[in-house]
Formats: sequence, structure tokens, C-alpha cells
Amino acid sequence: MKIIDAHLHLFADSPRTRAMAAEVGHDPNPGVLGEELLRAGIVGAVVMGNGSLDAEYHTYPAPFSYCVGLDRTCAGEGWDPRRALEQVEENFRRGGCVGLKLYPGYNCQYLSDPMYAPFYALARDYEKPVAIHMGMTSFSGAKLKYSHPLTLDEVAADWPQVSFVMCHFGNPFLADGAAVLEKNPNVWADLSGLLVGVTDLDAYFLRQGRYVEQLRCWMEYVDNWEKFLFGTDFPGVNIHNYVEFIARLVPECRHEAVFYENARRVYGLEV
Repeated sequence: MKIIDAHLHLFADSPRTRAMAAEVGHDPNPGVLGEELLRAGIVGAVVMGNGSLDAEYHTYPAPFSYCVGLDRTCAGEGWDPRRALEQVEENFRRGGCVGLKLYPGYNCQYLSDPMYAPFYALARDYEKPVAIHMGMTSFSGAKLKYSHPLTLDEVAADWPQVSFVMCHFGNPFLADGAAVLEKNPNVWADLSGLLVGVTDLDAYFLRQGRYVEQLRCWMEYVDNWEKFLFGTDFPGVNIHNYVEFIARLVPECRHEAVFYENARRVYGLEV
């Protein structure tokens, strides 16, 4: 089975990033990691951009493409929105850039804030999807009210010509995430970041059985498997372990759509 990882991160080399990857059994070097992905059947991977809007910063080997990201370092205090828009457009013109990534919970800005409107218009004009961190954040200084899935409903309705990807299925706000998916034909969800670390899956499915059933319940509620994209959120998880986790969650007859075809279509990947 061919797989596309529609959500992972590659950070600048440092002792911290090497330690994070080592904890889940991987080498974070893009070349080494790319080979590991291919051995796992992952023929394409979308890096969620962090750290810079400079197009030259985002140079990745196969099988990686990327979404340029407006994180706190790019859209924080004192930032120049006009210059940022120019830089995003420069990235959109590159073959490897397949979308835009937003981090509203970390930037503490609602998705409906006027600051984002020019970026939505640019994404519409270039036919690039907008991926958005939704749901739980990785540290307490972020604010969940900005990353709640219902905030995506407003912009999805106002920007019907833009494709939006709800990262992490809005977890743990699964019912709200499912409602936004069901209502809006221009919204998809990736299934990244639903685990952390390396997990004994047999034990996890027993210990967290109610949570697992909630995940299954709300995916089934949406009743449209073309809406879901596989992703890992590396370096938060072991890639092989996470492939098995999602394979257990998703009906086998839907694996090709969720693991490969949906991401290929949404992100316009030729893999």
C-alpha cells in the first residue's frame, strides 16, 4: 500500500530536535528520515512549515513537499503582514510548496481575524489548501479558544473556494470537528497527532478503549472517508507505530483513500 504522510515536522538541527526524534526511534536528518519513510511505504510527505517564511529555508529532499507556515516566529509581534504575504506567494510559486499552515492557538488570533484574509485570497488564487492546527496545543501558553474547530466553520463558509485541512481532526473536540467536516464541502481533516511517543497498541486499545471508540464514532458519523487524510505529526510519534494505529482505526476497505488518495488529491501531489 502506498502512503502519504500529510502532516509532519522537520526542525532545524539541534540537540533538542535530535533528542525528540531519538525518543521515538528515528533520525531527524531529512535524508535519513526520507529513506525510512520510503521503507515504510510512505511515498510522499508534507512538512508543516515552522520558523521562517524565507523560501530558501524550505529546501527538502524527496519524498518531502511542504506547507509554508505562519507560526509565532512569522506572524508575531512586530511582523510585517505585507512582506509576509509576499514571502508566502514566493513559496507558492515553488514546485515543492503545496499549501499554507496556520497556528491560531499559538498565535492567539482567531481564523476570522482580518489579518488572515489576504492569505486566504492568495491560497484561493493559487489553488493551495490551508492547513490549520486545530484542537489541543502542545504547551499551556497557547489558547484553545483560538484552535477550536468551530472557528474554522466561519472561514470555511466565508471562503468556499478555499480548501481547508483541519489538522488533528480538532482532537479532543471530535463532535465539533465532525460537524464542521460534515457541513462544509471545502474542509478535510488529517488524523495526525492522536498519539504521542511510541505506544504498545494492544495495551492502548484496552486502556483507552472509550477514546478509541469516540474517534471511530465521529469518523463514521461524517460518513465520508474521502474527508480524512493520514498524517503522523513526527517527531511526536514513531512513524511505523503510527501507521499501525491509524490502520486499526480505519476500516481496511478505506485504507487506500485515507492513507494515500485523499492527500494526493487535496495537496495536489504527484506521487
